[in-house]
Amino acid sequence: MSAAPGDRVVVHSTKVGGHTRDGEVVAARGEDGGPPYVVRWSDTGVESLLFPGPDTVIHHGGTEHATTQD
Repeated sequence: MSAAPGDRVVVHSTKVGGHTRDGEVVAARGEDGGPPYVVRWSDTGVESLLFPGPDTVIHHGGTEHATTQD
């Protein structure tokens, strides 16, 4: 999984009835755009460090193409 600043992150809930979070990648701290990512969450505006799991999807540069965590 790789991401760049401006990409969108969507984290789906693993629980039935849980909510989905989304945010903007501010920075990729790993090599070649790898995790962890600094994400600004759309629901709070707060920035935090994200280590993506299997419930995470990256939308690159506003395109419809998405990458999931393997």
